[in-house]
Amino acid sequence: MSNYVYGKLTALNSIDSKQAKTIYIQRDFSDKKILDLAQKNRIHINYVNNVELNKLAKGGNHQGIVVDVEEYQYSTLDEIIQAAKNKTQPLILILDGINDPHNLGAIIRSADAFSVDGIIIKNRNQVPVNMTVSKVSTGAINYVKIAQVSNLSNAIEKLKKEGYWIYSADGSGKDDYSKLSYDGKVCLVMGSEGEGISNLVLRNSDFIMKIPMTGHVNSLNVSVATGIILSRIRN
Repeated sequence: MSNYVYGKLTALNSIDSKQAKTIYIQRDFSDKKILDLAQKNRIHINYVNNVELNKLAKGGNHQGIVVDVEEYQYSTLDEIIQAAKNKTQPLILILDGINDPHNLGAIIRSADAFSVDGIIIKNRNQVPVNMTVSKVSTGAINYVKIAQVSNLSNAIEKLKKEGYWIYSADGSGKDDYSKLSYDGKVCLVMGSEGEGISNLVLRNSDFIMKIPMTGHVNSLNVSVATGIILSRIRN
């Protein structure tokens, strides 16, 4: 089964991370950096017309290039925990029911920017890694471990046994996110666009915090909120 990503930056990262299998480009495509890297990695190039590219990208803004990549390989929760074990400040992100692929892609991009050790998502009622997610992440999907689990509360219980503190960001929170200390092993939980974090996950959290706002619209896009909090944790 083919898995397509598109756009110049996403394509470049997929080639650089050895995920690209075949490249489809327009005949007048002239990005030398991408072409040279593809040649260096001996990746087969197919020259096609714009109609074919539109079909492969399902109407997305492909910028003249679509790449057939290896199927995304999810990590396990144990693999993420193990990979973070020797880090000075381990940081894991849990997403509780994110359904917008644009939000998930943007969150993955922020996770890469702030050296998140892994993302945990549900294997149902949650958007999986797909073409749109890969495109929006601009290649960050190739560098961030993601695990799918059937039960977030069980995952949280396991993380607590490993010494993680659970920080949930929710409108019901009493703590100001900027006033908390993020020493030790940190797990940040962000909720869905409409429902927020489930009550069970909130009950299993060590801290429930919020981002104070002084503007006229009392809400932030979940991907924006995630980036803000990750920046605070890392600084």
